[in-house]
Parts: sequence; C-alpha cells; structure tokens
Amino acid sequence: EVQLVESGGGLVQVGGSLRLSCVASGITFDDYAIGWFRQVPGKERGAVSCIGSSGGSGYFTDSMKARFRISRDNAKNTVYLQINNLKPEDTAVYYCGAALSALCSLSHRMYDFWGKGTLVIVSS
Repeated sequence: EVQLVESGGGLVQVGGSLRLSCVASGITFDDYAIGWFRQVPGKERGAVSCIGSSGGSGYFTDSMKARFRISRDNAKNTVYLQINNLKPEDTAVYYCGAALSALCSLSHRMYDFWGKGTLVIVSS
C-alpha cells in the first residue's frame, strides 16, 4: 500500500519559518517525483513546488522560489519543503503527491498518490 504522510505544519507568525516533510512508503522512492500543493477552502489545489527523481526542481511563482526550498533525502524516503518569511497568504493545507517520473510537474493531474495534508496557519 502506498502511503504519503505530511507533517510539520502548525501555527506560525508572519515572517517565521516552517519545514514540512513528506514521508513515502510502499513505493520505490528513488523513482518518484514529488510535488507539493496547497489548498484553502473554496479554492482549487494549487501548485507550490516539485522535485523529480533526478533532483530537478521547480516552483510555481518567483515569490515561492525566493522563499521556499524543496529537497529530498532518498535514504529517508522523504521530501522536505522549507518555507521562510511566511506570509498570511501561505495559510493553507499543504499536500504532497507522488508520480513515477524522473521529471516533476506543477500540474496536480500528474500525481497518482496523495497524502492527507498538513495545515499551515500564518498569523499576523
């Protein structure tokens, strides 16, 4: 059974930092691209960042590229999303998805498996 488990969310003040984790099991992790997406109530799930099995990465906006950093530790079957200088608009449930691919995509349609999400709340 494939499982993705996100963690690391919480309540943080504006300007703070968080590191989200996505731990995968039931897959050959080295072969999978992992994407991070986020969703607020009433809106579609939106892209944040992704990293391919080859290590190539992408970010949805220039602002995310400046404040977010995605990385992976294949030995731990884990992808991390470091978020710095948090803003109120970063408040959302953050999900990770997995797709069997060397390259990653910022389209949620690419991903076959999803975790249940971790909630990030940024207070001003």
